Amino acid sequence: MAINYQNAYKQNTANTASPGELTLMLYNGCLKFINRAKKAMEENNVEQRNENIARAEAIVRELMVTLKTENEVGKNMLRMYDFIINRLIEANIKNDLDALNQAEDFVIQFRDTWKQVLQIDRQKRYGATVGGKA
Repeated sequence: MAINYQNAYKQNTANTASPGELTLMLYNGCLKFINRAKKAMEENNVEQRNENIARAEAIVRELMVTLKTENEVGKNMLRMYDFIINRLIEANIKNDLDALNQAEDFVIQFRDTWKQVLQIDRQKRYGATVGGKA
């Protein structure tokens, strides 16, 4: 029963999240799959490594598809996403932990920056800082 409640909660969270929150969820999901791929590398589990890196790649590709590239910032992010995908592919093909770590570092940087953007946006919209103090 608990699994059904967890799935319903996750589905509801995704359905009610703002586009900004969905992007944050994608970054966090990508990091989850990268960490699973690292564990699979440590265990010499090629199948799990491949599956988790493929999932991380799919998330980065989704981020690429939704990216607005009308300005230089968007174009630069697209190049960085492409770099991340290349590192993920190399990590998978060569069982290269360094390449996987590089991809992870960039995803962490994007995720952390995105969190800050969301916090600033909330402060501007609602006039409050984290913790409910203005």
